[in-house]
Amino acid sequence: MHPYIAEFIGTALVVLLGDGAVANVLLARTKGKGADLIVIVMGWAMAVFIAVYVTASFSGAHLNPVVTVSLALAGKFAWAKVPGYVAAQMLGGMAGALLVWVAYRQHFAKEGDADVKLGVFCTAPAIRSVPHNLLTEMIATFVLILGVLYLASPQVGLGALDALPVGLLVLGIGISLGGPTGYAMSPARDLSPRLMHALLPIPGKRDSDWHYAWIPVCGPLLGGAAAACLYLYLHVH
Repeated sequence: MHPYIAEFIGTALVVLLGDGAVANVLLARTKGKGADLIVIVMGWAMAVFIAVYVTASFSGAHLNPVVTVSLALAGKFAWAKVPGYVAAQMLGGMAGALLVWVAYRQHFAKEGDADVKLGVFCTAPAIRSVPHNLLTEMIATFVLILGVLYLASPQVGLGALDALPVGLLVLGIGISLGGPTGYAMSPARDLSPRLMHALLPIPGKRDSDWHYAWIPVCGPLLGGAAAACLYLYLHVH
């Protein structure tokens, strides 16, 4: 399998299963309606585990533009491959969000809360504050990328055997740091589905909260860059 195809499929799986968990918990008349944040966090952790396991041997299982850029900053991935990986990841995130809508289309139609419909696709802060929301995304992604950098093999990424540790890493971050903003940690997980929310014919939907949309992009990129810098400093010194 070509690495770009693997990144597309893997990222689609992450968003399909992760946003699918959100839809199952939040939308009207689902079998999972009324469960709590822990179910959603477990859903995202399992989504990452499955996607990494499926794609690691083909692409290194980055499945997140921030992971790709951070690995390149740390000297573990070729910069020439970054644009192709990021494009595949962003398109994969859109495909995964589309499939969530297809699977839960009847429940979107029954759901009366436009904020809930948006929340299936993308994150929003529990308390809206630009500096604090940005900082929270930076901290969560810093932890993610630092962990990934120590798991990733040189010039490749994550091997299949590292699928479980990465899933557990996402689980731990979600339980500990997921409360303030929903721990997006990836433009492919937040911006791509947000775009699909804007494009899809979802009845009764609201705007896609574009005023907030830059935070789950810039925060993770800054946090990932900080983790890469720390990693390089520790290995130089």
